[in-house]
Amino acid sequence: MILKRIRVSVLEGQPTNCYIVQDEDSNEALVIDPGGEVDKIMNMIDTLGADLKYIYLTHCHADHAYGTNDLRARTGAKVLIHRDDYDYLNDDTVSLSTYIGLEEMHIDDVMRVDEHDKIHVGNLAFDVIHTPGHTKGGSSLYCEEVKMVFTGDAMFRGTWGRTDLPTGSLEEIMDSIMNKLLKLPDDTIVYPGHGKSTMIREEKPIYEELSPRID
Repeated sequence: MILKRIRVSVLEGQPTNCYIVQDEDSNEALVIDPGGEVDKIMNMIDTLGADLKYIYLTHCHADHAYGTNDLRARTGAKVLIHRDDYDYLNDDTVSLSTYIGLEEMHIDDVMRVDEHDKIHVGNLAFDVIHTPGHTKGGSSLYCEEVKMVFTGDAMFRGTWGRTDLPTGSLEEIMDSIMNKLLKLPDDTIVYPGHGKSTMIREEKPIYEELSPRID
């Protein structure tokens, strides 16, 4: 397996982590959250010689999804998102595209996924985990074989995602983290939508006290 993190800037706010995951045997690849700077993403795909099969959106916010149409047009990849965020991709009051200074976002022909669905990229299998709280249809992708989970904006290194935006819920994000993400093996590596990676074992103490870690 090959994993590349690309930090993409989307006008306002902290850069978004866009991930490319490639199965070395088949060259099939998955891109997670192409928020912008599609030329940068394509350069890495071309360098890897990857065959992009899927574009996976962890949630509907424009800083994670705005480059989707461009990337799909260049690669022919299928776009996936949890069904509870499907309609919000074309709802500016929730996707927040104009809020962060972009033109209104519209993404059509998207495939809906549900919790426990499996996404296969070559020999790699990813489990969909519904992790609402940042948005209603926020989801994470877990690969048991290589012990990694991509959490979008549900869980970060040292803290949890914002819940004060449309469809957000503090109760739901805590449930998602404590009863789903923290149930994963302790040595699972967490790759969040912004900032540095972490491990499940390092995050557990935070939720015992419900206090973010500052370091």
